[in-house]
Amino acid sequence: MQEFIEAFINAVKGSLNWTWKSILFEVPWYTNYFWGLIVISLLVWGLEILFPWRKNQAVFRKDFWLDGFYMFFNFFLFSIAISGVYKVLELVFLSYNIGIDSISIINLSGMPAWLQLVTFFILLDFVQWFTHILLHKFPALWQFHKIHHSVKEMGFAAHLRYHWMENIFYKPLKTIAVMLLGGFEPEQAYIVHFIAIAIGHLNHSNIKLSWGPFKYVLNNPVMHLYHHAYELPEGKFGVNFGISLSLWDYIFKTKYIPEESGQVPLGFKGDEEIPSGFWKQITFGFGKSKPKDV
Repeated sequence: MQEFIEAFINAVKGSLNWTWKSILFEVPWYTNYFWGLIVISLLVWGLEILFPWRKNQAVFRKDFWLDGFYMFFNFFLFSIAISGVYKVLELVFLSYNIGIDSISIINLSGMPAWLQLVTFFILLDFVQWFTHILLHKFPALWQFHKIHHSVKEMGFAAHLRYHWMENIFYKPLKTIAVMLLGGFEPEQAYIVHFIAIAIGHLNHSNIKLSWGPFKYVLNNPVMHLYHHAYELPEGKFGVNFGISLSLWDYIFKTKYIPEESGQVPLGFKGDEEIPSGFWKQITFGFGKSKPKDV
């Protein structure tokens, strides 16, 4: 037990120390997610200001600052707090000889680094797409995902407005995805994470972008806007579940883009139940689940 307690404390301290060093530019630039997030956010926000899709939407849109706080809370503060738990779980698994490559079905060690990264990116995105569907399909999970869908005006920072419980759902499945890839250790993995942040920001931005013929592969703001639409096609619990890739929605026929005006009411039926303050929102969802409207 003492081993687990020490591991928990050391992991939290280590995460806190790394974040602080990141703020002070004392880590390699390609692992500095603190300033990386800020740079990507400013770039996408700048594009929103210069090329707004919905021209009547204010630069400081509704809940702009709330979503901004969510970005840093979910990306850093919560990650620091939960790092100790993940470290303890890692030790528990190791005690049963379950390592990071114990269930690998694809050995990447002999592949070029770029192919490893592409394989990692595609598999990870599919797992997140599948998890996203579960968040919509099951009422108990939807209760937490409602926070993300309470956005009424889309902007880059809405990307990271989500209930902290979603980390609990996504992390184990993402870890399993990594475990399936034996020998995956490229130092360039940071590229995948920065690309995912940029695509996620763009998907939620006030920019009309569809990527032309690449729309069948890459998720985009036009497509993702309808994921947040108040009105869904009859009988559907959600559409356009893609995270970075739109590919899965086209393959599994969950794609829906009826038009591209950008003037789509956002939210969901019953969204007036969502509290407006941050602290009330992050404690929302622990009560009795209500049936989801479709």
